[in-house]
Parts: sequence; C-alpha cells; structure tokens
Amino acid sequence: IKAPDPIKDRTMDAPEQPQIYLITPPEVELSQFPAQLAAVLDAHPVACVRMALSTRDEDRLSRAGDALREVTHARDVALVISDHLLMVEKLGLDGVHLSDAARTVRHARKELGEDAIVGSFCGTSRHEGMAAGEAGADYVSFGPTQASTLGDGSFAEAELFQWWSEVIEVPVVAEGALDINMIRALAPRTDFFGIGTEIWDKDDPVAELATLIAAMQG
Repeated sequence: IKAPDPIKDRTMDAPEQPQIYLITPPEVELSQFPAQLAAVLDAHPVACVRMALSTRDEDRLSRAGDALREVTHARDVALVISDHLLMVEKLGLDGVHLSDAARTVRHARKELGEDAIVGSFCGTSRHEGMAAGEAGADYVSFGPTQASTLGDGSFAEAELFQWWSEVIEVPVVAEGALDINMIRALAPRTDFFGIGTEIWDKDDPVAELATLIAAMQG
C-alpha cells in the first residue's frame, strides 16, 4: 500500500507553515527505534520519513526497512531510503533520497517511475538544486543551515532558501544543524524541515520535536 505523498502534493498554494520531514539516525537499534518512531508519528504530523542508515549491509537495511515501513505505512506516512535505489521496490518503500545532487535524479526517475518520490540533496549549491529540479526531483534539500565543525564548514545561507521559495516551484527542504533560532528564521522560507539528530539525540524526541514545531509557528 502506497502512503499518501504530501511532498508530491505540495503546491504553491500550500499553507505557509513548513511540514516535518523526519530523518532517522545513522545507526538504529531495531528493538527500540521503531517504537520510538511510532511515538513521534503518533504525537506530531509528519510528511515523510527518510531511512538514512550508514550501514551498507543488505540484510540490516532490509530488516530496518521492513520494521520502519510497518510503522510509517500504518500511519499513512511515506518512507524513503537514502541512495539505495534498488532497495525501494524490494522493500516496498515510497522512493529514494539521493545525496549526489543532480547526478542520478534522471536515472532514479526512470527506474522508479513517476509515482515514486525522488529527492535530491544539493548541499549549498543553487545550481545543483536547479539541475535536480529540471531532472525531475520532487524536492531539493539544502544544508547544513549554519556553520558547524562538520564537513568543510560551508552552509546554505538563508538567502538561498528565500530566493528558492520566491523563484522555484520545486519544494525545498532545510536540513542539518537546525536549532530553535534557525527554524524560526527559515520557517517563512522553506517547505519542509529535515529533522534528525536534532531530536533523536535527546532524551525525549517527542517533546523535543514539539519545541521545534512551536518555534516554527513563531
């Protein structure tokens, strides 16, 4: 059963308030995380969940995909996987999130068909974002949203989100290094917030997400 897809349904007439796009931690304990995810989905409206595990072990990915799909699809929430294109159909997922900007968007769309979600992470590059949108991406994500010690220190500035929201129709996701102040600043300029370690690293992810949503609402 295919989950509804608010990412594909998002239009220029959509309400101003961004939606939540949850990103799993890179490592999950399958005896605990599905229940934790279920609690968050039951407490808050979520548009989509990305399974973003660091493992490349097919068996571990398969078991995680099966467990998370049960949780998300029971709640009519779409589930996509990071990069592993061939796992989408195998696991009955709703699409793929590509981390190589525009390079494989066209291939992914051809392989998965028009109904699947194909998203593209484009770092801080307006050019890559536009190329991904032209290649058929359902959304483009930029980040991190502020300087951090991770990577090379570059980040997607607020002006990029502002320009994108005014000029480009493809939905945009802000992800990485989000905090209350950044969410408050970007809320008028983005369609989705990609929330991951911002809540999973905390003792109470449900309460932490409530705090971030409150900041989003001003």
